[in-house]
Formats: sequence, C-alpha cells, structure tokens
Amino acid sequence: MTKLRPTFKTDILFKLLFVKHPDLLRRLIAHLLNIPFESISQFEIRNPEMPPDIIGKKFCRLDINMVLDGQNVNLEVQVENEGDYPERALFHWARIYSNSLLAGESYTSLPRTIIISIIDFTLFNDCTEFHSEFQPLEVTRYKQLTDKLSLHFFELQKLPDDIDKSDLLLLWLALFKAETEEELNEIDGLGVPELSEAVNAYHTVTTSPEYQEYERLMVKASHDEAQALYNAERRGAEAERVKWKKINKGITKENEKKDKEIEKVTKENEKKDKEIEALRAEIEQLRKG
Repeated sequence: MTKLRPTFKTDILFKLLFVKHPDLLRRLIAHLLNIPFESISQFEIRNPEMPPDIIGKKFCRLDINMVLDGQNVNLEVQVENEGDYPERALFHWARIYSNSLLAGESYTSLPRTIIISIIDFTLFNDCTEFHSEFQPLEVTRYKQLTDKLSLHFFELQKLPDDIDKSDLLLLWLALFKAETEEELNEIDGLGVPELSEAVNAYHTVTTSPEYQEYERLMVKASHDEAQALYNAERRGAEAERVKWKKINKGITKENEKKDKEIEKVTKENEKKDKEIEALRAEIEQLRKG
C-alpha cells in the first residue's frame, strides 16, 4: 500500500483543488445537499483566496464559503476531534448568518445558512448513520422553527465497506476517506466521470508549483513551530533551574542559620551542664565536711 500525501482531507489541497475546479465543487455540494446539479443556477465561491501567512498555523481552518441560489453554504473538512465540535459548527453558522444582514435590511432578508462538515472521526456514538442533519425543532411537536439553520455532519468513519458505484454521494465521501494510492485508483477505475475528473484534478494540483509552494510554507511553518516550542521549553527549563537554584540557595542559608542556632544552644546547654555538675560537686563537698 502506498500512502497518499496529501489526501483529499488535507486542508490546503482541499481548498486549492475545489477553488481551481469549481464545477467539481458544485457537483460535490449537490450530492451533499441531495439536490439536482442542474437545478443550481447561482454558484459563487466567496473566499477563494488562501493567504500564505496563515498556512501551517495550528488552529487555522481552510473552509470554502459559497453562495448557492441565494443561500450561504460553508464546507469544511475536519480530521482531528478537538472537542466541542457541534458548538464550534453552531458558532460558525451564527457568524456567517449574522454577517449576512446588511445595514437597513429586515431580518426576513437573512438567507438560509448551511454548514457542511466532513469529519474523519465519530461524532455521534448513538447512531450508525454517516449523515446527520440538524435544524431547530419544537421539542414535543417537532415543528420546525425556521429552515434558515441547517448543520450537516458527514462522518467518514461510518461509511460502509461496500459502495455501489451508482451512489455518487458515497463515492465522493470515499474519495475523502482514501488514504492510499490503491484506494484512489480503485475509485478512478470505477469509470464514474466526475470521480475520475476529481482524481485527475488531485494529481494536477499536487504536482503544480503553486501547491508545492504552499506545501513548502506549511513544512517551514511546522519546523518553525517545533523550533519555537523547543526554545520555549529550553527557556522554561532554564528558568525553572534558576528558580530552584535560588530556592535551594535560600534553603541552604536557612539550614546554615539553624545549624548555627543549634550549635549555639548546644554550647549553652554544655555550659549549663558543667555549671550544674560543679554545683553538685560543691554540695557533695559540703555534706562531707
């Protein structure tokens, strides 16, 4: 097995590939939202840029923010479970939704806002379905409050082992889950045009000078972070050593002071013992006299 480097889950490749190939992104979104591709009349990527200064930052997230037929759609891939992911997705939705209201507009003009998360970990342990969609509902009547909030989670770890090549949604998700060249070639070998196009786009982007430069920046950022962490740990260790040296020096001085006090008391006690012994001898002498 030949391990892929990078995979479709790699944030830089994910964004660069779909920005460079927006038709593939439209097809992916159509499958994720279960809408006909032909029904999409308006489609725009709002954040196609990928500023080099954020590449490689530990908590940077490269998402794709789109407008689809008047709706806000945000797509993100998440590999590591860093905790509180549902709250994070809801916060992300709230930020995009609230920023859509322009000055002087009424609340009714706020567009439907959809957050799509493709995640490579198990988020919901109480179900086996790989796709979960959440909308606000009344808790007893299950009446929908509004359709303007929609959170989609696609859990790659729950995909079935056997995938029918007619199920394009599962094939796309399998592409994101693929970790080896063999898995990528197997999907390509199914002869599904849009998946083969995605695999070809993968090879084109990963060999491009633009991607290689981004990868260089990412590796450099990783090295810089590791060096900064090493220097911080070294400075911290040195500071801790100096701190304990001062503490030990203080303890030593305190112990020396106490040793002197003990020595003084010991000498005083020895002197008193001698005085007592002399008195006893004097008393004994008087008795004999």
